[in-house]
Amino acid sequence: MKLYHKQLGQGRPFVILHGLFGSSDNWQTHAKKLAEYYQVTLIDLRNHGHSPWSDTFSYALMVQDLHELFMELQLVKPIVLGHSMGGKLAMHYDHTFPGFIEKLIVVDMGVKAYPPHHAHILAAIHAIDLSKLSARSEAEAILKTFVESEGVRQFLLKNLYWEEKGKLAWRVNFPVLEASMAEILRELPEQESFTPVLFIRGLLSNYILDEDISILESYYPDFQLASISNAGHWVHAEAPEPFLDAVLSYSLR
Repeated sequence: MKLYHKQLGQGRPFVILHGLFGSSDNWQTHAKKLAEYYQVTLIDLRNHGHSPWSDTFSYALMVQDLHELFMELQLVKPIVLGHSMGGKLAMHYDHTFPGFIEKLIVVDMGVKAYPPHHAHILAAIHAIDLSKLSARSEAEAILKTFVESEGVRQFLLKNLYWEEKGKLAWRVNFPVLEASMAEILRELPEQESFTPVLFIRGLLSNYILDEDISILESYYPDFQLASISNAGHWVHAEAPEPFLDAVLSYSLR
């Protein structure tokens, strides 16, 4: 599948992979700053953003999507940053094509399996009948009854657009992603990799706990961990300056 992408800047290749229900648009601000040092490639994964939809969704398929794009763009030894599901995809890619990635930066995602925890978001999406809406604010009002966090609501609403006059549509293929949730949340297959990796976690998030650190090291012996206070799962949005400092101090070494 040919993925939608955009590039900024010049220099060594730096790739950014968004998380579940996200898109490359979520990373524009950080990409502009990183483009002062690198050629940054922002990507929309399948069933997200401006990339095509499909009835199938798996890490194996997404790895092949990425590899096709990397070959097309002739990316050599890229640094790959992935948030949440994008971080797990980056690790799957590294396992499938060992030695291809120069460095990994995995943002608030471990290697363990995660229990289902998106039920409230999916319930909100089910409750929104786009055919009956005449304004985005109506969708936001429905979301508010299911999703407490203002930040998460705004994150989801970025996927809502006017397909044509008077007709709203989603840029995320929610039905396929919901059906694929077990695959998305499953454990990364155990495989040792010597690719250098920086794990960045928000201390208000429970995605990477202290007891997970030894497991990360068993997968990636050459690993470092950066913990950012006052930030949850969306570390890059909640603590942008400390996050960018951690990324640059690691990647520029």
